[in-house]
Amino acid sequence: MTPLATPAALPAPIVCGSLSRLTSPLGRAMHEAGYRALGLAFTYLPFAVTDLPGAITGMRALGIRGFGVSQPYKQEVMALVDALEPTAARIGAVNTVVNTAGRLVGHNTDWQGAMRALEEVRALRGARVLLIGAGGVARAIAFGLRDRGAVVTIANRDRAKAESLAAATGARGAGLDEAARAGDYDVVVNATSIGQVDTQAENPVSPATLHEGQVVMDVVYKPLRTPLLDGAEKRGAMLVHGGRMLLHQAASQFELYTGAPAPLEAMDAALRAITG
Repeated sequence: MTPLATPAALPAPIVCGSLSRLTSPLGRAMHEAGYRALGLAFTYLPFAVTDLPGAITGMRALGIRGFGVSQPYKQEVMALVDALEPTAARIGAVNTVVNTAGRLVGHNTDWQGAMRALEEVRALRGARVLLIGAGGVARAIAFGLRDRGAVVTIANRDRAKAESLAAATGARGAGLDEAARAGDYDVVVNATSIGQVDTQAENPVSPATLHEGQVVMDVVYKPLRTPLLDGAEKRGAMLVHGGRMLLHQAASQFELYTGAPAPLEAMDAALRAITG
C-alpha cells in the first residue's frame, strides 16, 4: 500500500487575496479561474478588513504574494508599503500590493483596466473625452486618458473638485451642466456610482444628447447594463460596460502576482457567471 503523503510533503499554494470592508466574490472568481486555466499553484482569499495596518503586517509575516485593495483603503495603504510604482504615486491611490521577498510595492491597475476596456473599442490619442465624476475611480481614469493622449474634460457636481483633478492631470474642469453637451465628445465616461443597483440618482447624461459613432463607458458593473448604456445603445453608440474595466484591472493584477499572461477568456467567463 502506498503511504499517504504527509502534510509537509504537499506543496503549499501561493496565496493572494483582497482587502475590503465587505468581501465580494468577483475577484476570487476571476483570479481562481485564471489559476485553474494555467494550472498554477495559487489560491485567492478575500478578507473583510477593519485594521488595515494589521492586515499589511500579516501580509509580510505570512508571505502573502498579493492583495487587491478596495476603497476606503486605497489612499491609506500608500503609507504602509515600501515603495510605490510611479503611476500609482502620480494617481495618489493604490489598488494592488505585491510582496516580493518581504518588500511591498503599491500599484494601481484601475487606470489600466479602464484604458484597456476603452481601447478594445477605439484608439484614445486625440479623442475628445467627457469624464463625469472626480472621485477615486475618475482620478485613475483621468490619469490614464492623459497618458494615452486624449483631450479630457472632467465634469462634476462639485466643480471645485473637477477643477482640482483637471489641474493635476492637464484636463479641463467643468460643472455637471457640461453633460448636456455630451454629444460634442467622442467618448463619454460615467465614473460615478450613478446607475448602480443601490443608487437612486438620475444620470446627468441624457440619451438624447448621444449619437451614433460615440463610445459610452459606464464604470458601474452591478448591473452590467445600466440605464445610461441602454439609452446609449438606442442612439447607436458603442458601449463599454463596467465589467470590462473590472476584468482588465484584475488581469493586470494577475500578471503582477504570477508573472504569466492573464487568460482573459477564462476570467471573463467567471465574471459573467456572477454578474450575468
